[in-house]
Amino acid sequence: MKNPEKSFQWIVNILQKHNVPFVVTGGLAAKSYGSPRPLNDIDIDIHDNDFAKIIDDIRPYLTFGPAVLVDERWDTMLATLNYEGQDIDLSGGDTLKICDARTGEWKLNKTDFSNVEHKDIFGITVPVAIREDLIAYKSMLEGDHQLVDIQAMKDSIK
Repeated sequence: MKNPEKSFQWIVNILQKHNVPFVVTGGLAAKSYGSPRPLNDIDIDIHDNDFAKIIDDIRPYLTFGPAVLVDERWDTMLATLNYEGQDIDLSGGDTLKICDARTGEWKLNKTDFSNVEHKDIFGITVPVAIREDLIAYKSMLEGDHQLVDIQAMKDSIK
């Protein structure tokens, strides 16, 4: 059975142990701003060259990568982990590209590791993508869950 809290604490511990800067993104970041939807996976961006620092600790849990993933939506360095049933995506934030579903255009979506908001997630204060960046990123993606996240983040501004 997946345990997002335990899995999040586990991966954050590894990142901190190796002094790897990171930013929480995706649905978990949206939840930190008030999105009510259930969490699918844990999305965290790191610098592309930092995968090498953590590979020994994450290797037993890898289901993909670290390798460049190119599909209809993403062009990114990615490591997908499964820790006790919980999926975790570690994306390379230096070269992350997203195909904007609104236009079909590929856009560089480089993570700004210095412009973050520090929020409490599962009892740990961590850097989270700022609301505006998260709304812009989720606006390029399709799916009802993106719309729920965007609306909740906009509502939380009011």
